Amino acid sequence: MSETDLDLSSSNKRRTLWIVLALNVAIALGFFATGYFADSNALLANGLDNSSDAIVYALSLLALTRSRQWKRGAARFSGIMLLIFAGGVILDAVRRFIEGSEPAGILMMAMAAVAAVVNLLSLYLLKKLKQKDVNLRAATTFSLNDFISNGGIIIAGIVVLFTGSNWPDLLVGVAVAGIAIYGGIDILRDAHMDRHEENGTIHGEDKGK
Repeated sequence: MSETDLDLSSSNKRRTLWIVLALNVAIALGFFATGYFADSNALLANGLDNSSDAIVYALSLLALTRSRQWKRGAARFSGIMLLIFAGGVILDAVRRFIEGSEPAGILMMAMAAVAAVVNLLSLYLLKKLKQKDVNLRAATTFSLNDFISNGGIIIAGIVVLFTGSNWPDLLVGVAVAGIAIYGGIDILRDAHMDRHEENGTIHGEDKGK
């Protein structure tokens, strides 16, 4: 690849990351606002998720011009953040289960539908990028997790609307945390494999995983 191609690729990555960063900040604010008014653990969980995503995208922007080792460090930080976020969501779900809550199904569905469109756009933009490093692969993982979570919120909103119960909201909130845990572990594993690949210590069959 020529120097011109490399510059163009870096420019495309930077532009894409700025777009998904702005989208995730906007969606996070929307989730927090609707989560508060809808008394929804699932919406607040996604707000925290999108906030962590925004931080990851900002780190990815910084990592574009950094060393491979720095990029791995940023990816590890992203993975650890997801695990911490998941723990907080689970604790909030336990609190709501004990104290009770009255989530608003319609608000849950409306916000999740908007977020699904935004996350699908982010995923499309990230998927178009070529030669993604470990940090950009982490960003793609986040957007995919978010899109799946949005579908769960819509289903929970429908059940809440017809049953008046808070358990679907809590269940989806915990499920979002579970997805975050899986994503965090996957990112940490990818960063670990990337280090071995750079050092030439990765086995052929492991590399294909």
